[in-house]
Amino acid sequence: MNKGHHTYHRPDGRVLRIIEGDLTEQDSDAIVNAANEILAHGGGVAGAIARNGGPQITSESRRWVEQHGRVPTGSAAITGGGNLKARYVIHAVGPVWDGGSRGEERLLASAVQGALTLADERGLATIAIPAISTGIFGYPIDRAVPTILTAILEYLDEHHGSSLRDIHICDMNKATVALFAYEVSRLEGEAGSGSAGRA
Repeated sequence: MNKGHHTYHRPDGRVLRIIEGDLTEQDSDAIVNAANEILAHGGGVAGAIARNGGPQITSESRRWVEQHGRVPTGSAAITGGGNLKARYVIHAVGPVWDGGSRGEERLLASAVQGALTLADERGLATIAIPAISTGIFGYPIDRAVPTILTAILEYLDEHHGSSLRDIHICDMNKATVALFAYEVSRLEGEAGSGSAGRA
């Protein structure tokens, strides 16, 4: 049962979990949606969130765009969780991959950190994040994984007062989960914090 789950305890007491599973089923304070600038939740992760979360998410998203305009690539918006277990959905707009020379890496990191910032502003403790931009936006998974992870780790390192205690990275794809797990042990090992043992 626990085969696709990897847990990393950081020295600061915060936990990073890599989970093989359905993002929409996560029982966290917030889940992050891989959204587009107009928050039209058509396919992939976004479509699943809109379907499982019900009409509240779609109508709140529409209202957000009416009030604030498009959500720029590299930033995020927040709505209620509708019928999901999560109280909030944070809609992070990652970049469409265009070869890598158009600031995609910076924009992807910015979208991840924007989502974490919105969770922090609401005092949330747990958040579940997918592999943003790797679906129809075409970001190569082997390039996206280290960028997403580095953005999360940098955010935690720079925000010691953050309310976030438990970060879940969630994907249905076994190979993606394995790549995240490998990359966490590599990055955390380099940082000298290791996969700091079992709880």
